[in-house]
Amino acid sequence: MTVREQLAKAFQDTQAFKCDHEKGFKLASGEISPFYVDCRALMAHPEARRLVGRLAYEALTDIEFDCLGGLELGAIPIAVTISDFACAAPCQRLWRTFVVRKQAKDHGLGKLIEGSVHPGDRALIVDDVLTSGGSLLKAVAVAREAELRVDHAFVIVDRQEQDGKARVEREKVQLISLLTIQDLMNMVKKH
Repeated sequence: MTVREQLAKAFQDTQAFKCDHEKGFKLASGEISPFYVDCRALMAHPEARRLVGRLAYEALTDIEFDCLGGLELGAIPIAVTISDFACAAPCQRLWRTFVVRKQAKDHGLGKLIEGSVHPGDRALIVDDVLTSGGSLLKAVAVAREAELRVDHAFVIVDRQEQDGKARVEREKVQLISLLTIQDLMNMVKKH
């Protein structure tokens, strides 16, 4: 079994992927989809995080960036997992992490971005799942407002719904995904 297949199976094993063609599931956008993808449940398991870290590192190793992050809460474990894996890899990469707040704090420095970023940094925006691209694009906009250069985005699963990939790429951001809904469905059919 390939590492990608192991990750797809991990979605099944952790019950992080569900399919219901009759009732469906309400998404953040308000739309109903027959698929539910819960990367928070997936990322709660160390073996699944190891698979995400390895596959992400392999997918991102030729891309030049300084830091990675995205919207709270879902992007935090993904960014940290990738950064930690890259730091421990034989060809060590020191990718710093950051998080984009949904709204600025009303105390302290009141920043929208927390972590280690500097104007001019090349930033990779990460998210768990791509549907319409709304949350990913919000993080891209905030990063660009903070003078970060954003040319790439990364997701664990591209749902291939609601034209998400095209919306992201219209903003001059290349999307990298580890899996698609079809990959998850194929694993369900095998088991």
